[in-house]
Amino acid sequence: MATSWAFEMENLILGWYVLVETGSVLLLTVFASLLYIGTLLAPMFGVMADRVGHRNLLCAMRGFYAVLAGTVMILAYTDVLTPVHVLVITALLGLVRPSDIGMRAALVGETVPSTQLIAAMGIQRTTQDSARIAGALSGAGLVAVLGMGPAYTAVAALYIAAMLLTKAGGPRATRVPAPDTAPAPARASPWRDLREGLAYVWRTPHLLALMFLAFLLNLTAFPLMHSLMPVVAKEVYLADQTTLGYMVAGASGGALLGSLVTSRMGHEIPAARLMLVACAAWYAGLLLFAHMPHPASGIPVLVLAGCAQAVGQVPMAALLLRTSDERFRGRIMGIRMLAIYGNLPGLLIAGPLIANFGYPATATLYCVLGLAFLWFVAKRWRTHLWHADALANAR
Repeated sequence: MATSWAFEMENLILGWYVLVETGSVLLLTVFASLLYIGTLLAPMFGVMADRVGHRNLLCAMRGFYAVLAGTVMILAYTDVLTPVHVLVITALLGLVRPSDIGMRAALVGETVPSTQLIAAMGIQRTTQDSARIAGALSGAGLVAVLGMGPAYTAVAALYIAAMLLTKAGGPRATRVPAPDTAPAPARASPWRDLREGLAYVWRTPHLLALMFLAFLLNLTAFPLMHSLMPVVAKEVYLADQTTLGYMVAGASGGALLGSLVTSRMGHEIPAARLMLVACAAWYAGLLLFAHMPHPASGIPVLVLAGCAQAVGQVPMAALLLRTSDERFRGRIMGIRMLAIYGNLPGLLIAGPLIANFGYPATATLYCVLGLAFLWFVAKRWRTHLWHADALANAR
């Protein structure tokens, strides 16, 4: 929760800073894209997690976030912070941050029985969504009232707390020492570990389908739901960062509701079917939101879209962990994070499209394309995702 809170505060604070200081939607999309440049490293983070432990790796990652947040804090207090500083620090943050969600999911999978994974992932998701509500509102309020320095003091403190709490949590594997006479087995190289993980996904149809669907959602849905919200607030609603905070909180409030419902009832519904239907509803909500002219009508639609998003994402994460070999758990979630790279072309293409045609037209195009490819996924892997007796729909 502390990590997600800090993530959301950073997204809102820095995104608004770049947009206001530069007045460029293109630079805003560049800023958002930089947060995902390290996605190609995510599979190697998964390899490292399988080797050194998911908890240990998460502690190191969150310590790195704290160092970068402290740097922004110092630059803000000394009044030398510029958009160039923000973009450079964001690029460094983007090398590590894309792997965080996958590694925390792998840690959950390592901690709870497989029969409880959907409920556990729903609970894990509630910590993210509740933090997004509080993080969005507090981030906007702190900057508006106190300025960048105090706001980033809070961000750095949250990252330090997250590192200490992560160190205190998670399973501690006990290793049985080998007999003195037994030779130490040769350990495979990290690259071989990675190749084995990729081959495992490629030859497992439902895992391959889930990876393709994750890339699709990151290409067309996530940019509209998160990174481009400052554009809607500033250019469409002609509002300030407080309204932006309400918008993000509305979407996160809906996601929190969806996570709670899924954690309570998700095990009673075939998981893959639930995921596909919810993703279609998510696109429908984003399409409707794109044509809402005022925050009073747009925020309730965001609540519904956020609910559909969570109901679709929780079963997807649980399926990746529940239906795969536990030896590959870290690598599977690392490979899953590769799908986040869909945000890069999605955001970079959206910038010029919004500048030339406006947000409503761009969002409509993205939603229509997303629904078309969602239908393709459901049809192409129907046997593995929709049939009642499929492994992905086992209860």
